[in-house]
Amino acid sequence: MSAGAAGGSRARRPGPTVRTRVVEQLADDDAPDGTREKRHEDRLATEEPLEVRLEWPGREAHRVWVTMRTPGHDFELAAGWARHEGLVATLDDVARVAYCTDESLDPEQEFNVVTLTLRAPPPHEPGPRSTAVSAGSSACGVCGADSLDAALSVAHGSAWTGELPSPSVVRGLPDRLRERQQVFDRTGGVHAAGLATAAGELLVVREDIGRHNAVDKVTGARLLAGDPVADACLVVSGRAGFELVQKAVAAGMGSLAAVGAPTSLSVDLAKKAGLGLWGFTRERRTVRYV
Repeated sequence: MSAGAAGGSRARRPGPTVRTRVVEQLADDDAPDGTREKRHEDRLATEEPLEVRLEWPGREAHRVWVTMRTPGHDFELAAGWARHEGLVATLDDVARVAYCTDESLDPEQEFNVVTLTLRAPPPHEPGPRSTAVSAGSSACGVCGADSLDAALSVAHGSAWTGELPSPSVVRGLPDRLRERQQVFDRTGGVHAAGLATAAGELLVVREDIGRHNAVDKVTGARLLAGDPVADACLVVSGRAGFELVQKAVAAGMGSLAAVGAPTSLSVDLAKKAGLGLWGFTRERRTVRYV
């Protein structure tokens, strides 16, 4: 499989952060109006749209998904999303992933369109819900699913049968994840996800403005490297929403540990799928949902 695009004149690839000028306004009792100003440069998390196109023998490239994302690891994002949607199972299903070279694209959009080429038609075509930017398009692997059974139907392979992390390992995962959140350190504006072994080793960590995109990037990184996409625990920096549980189930992961709270539907799905689920995870406390 090749992962790239044709050469030639290209626009500059956007990075995960951009510079901005700010005026920091600080409380100061000695100032005339009670405020002291400090002018300096700051960093923002980059937010740009990404369009994913899908093609396979007999079917030309066509748009299947648009999301707002933090640029970087775009091929992983596309591949991970396709895996969670049940469109691909392994690297063998992917012939090529590349930035689009459509001459009709404006230069600034050259790195905002990725084409995923499959070796054969997917098990099903993605639904039309995936083709427009919305809050749900960057968040949801299950929008339109009518039931838990429908949400579970995209999963490939057997449920996780390996070892799960101990409670002490789970409690340490958020801090290990936080140590590798480089974009968050610079901006304070992105989520993170990581895949960990039962012993707590983080195999891959990815960041994005969308917590769901971060999970897609984690799975995509493993898939494009030819590694198993599942392991003992997916750890996320935010809450354990239904769509994140669905992605963990679709990838065949053993458990999910979240810094924030789960929802009623995410707990129901985890129980039905046999996914271990922890919430409110900190150094001294975590809550297991059984």
